[in-house]
Amino acid sequence: MCEFCTEHGEGKKWYLQMKNYSDVLLHEQLSSPEKEMAGATTRLEWIQRYYEEFIIPAGIGAHPPEASQAGPSPGHEPAVQPSEEEVLARRKAEEFGQVLPIEDVEQVIQIVDSVTRMPCGCRFVTTGKADKRYCFGFGVDKLGILGKFPDAASCLEVLEKQEAMRILHDFDEEGLVHTIWTAITPYSFIICNCDRDCMSYKGYIEMRGSPRFFRAEYVCQTDWDLCTGCKSCMSQCQFGAVFYSSALSKVHIDPTRCFGCGVCRAVCPNDAITLVPRQDHPEAAGIWLRDPAG
Repeated sequence: MCEFCTEHGEGKKWYLQMKNYSDVLLHEQLSSPEKEMAGATTRLEWIQRYYEEFIIPAGIGAHPPEASQAGPSPGHEPAVQPSEEEVLARRKAEEFGQVLPIEDVEQVIQIVDSVTRMPCGCRFVTTGKADKRYCFGFGVDKLGILGKFPDAASCLEVLEKQEAMRILHDFDEEGLVHTIWTAITPYSFIICNCDRDCMSYKGYIEMRGSPRFFRAEYVCQTDWDLCTGCKSCMSQCQFGAVFYSSALSKVHIDPTRCFGCGVCRAVCPNDAITLVPRQDHPEAAGIWLRDPAG
């Protein structure tokens, strides 16, 4: 399992632990190193600033944040640029993600108090399009965010859990990768649905920059007895893990490249693709951030 499961999930999936969504964690005073890193005294303060600076502008078409930002980044540029290891360590401590298949997304939705569909700051930055609502925030109504920005009320929609899952299943069929994110780890505050217009995906996968999220706790594999070689799954994969054999008329999924999102399954007409636990797969076990050739 990923290191967050060991550190914050007691050896189980960290994002399915109730304590990582608790009000106690949300309101507690951060440690001195956390305060310096986050520029906030509590997770609540960090999240409120995140919405105000990154989400709300995307809903009302205000001036977007700089494209280099994936959220609030207080402070000034250091005189000496940090190493990739230092950047990664800070990201893991402040705002880091993990890919989830739709089954685990469903479990998260059942855990959280409420779900609010919100505009995507990434899409606003990368495409200039406002109110592209690919983000699902947890407990936003309880935080008082809805009443604080009346001009953005039309782009912040509290959903019934059943409706939230219907939309997320539609995103799954569309090929969007579901990711869950922390706000001063391990507090979990949002599920995003990502493709190349997502800044974290673009920076990490497309531009091969510093990692921004863990792979899923699973990998996908093809049952060649069921696969007809229709290639439908190939158009879904956002990670270049699906390959076609012309000689065999079958599709192969490279476990070392697979992020375990599972969206390839949504378009397979023969249910030929399944998820298996990453830790049980001899080629994929232990690969969480980069493939061996990366």
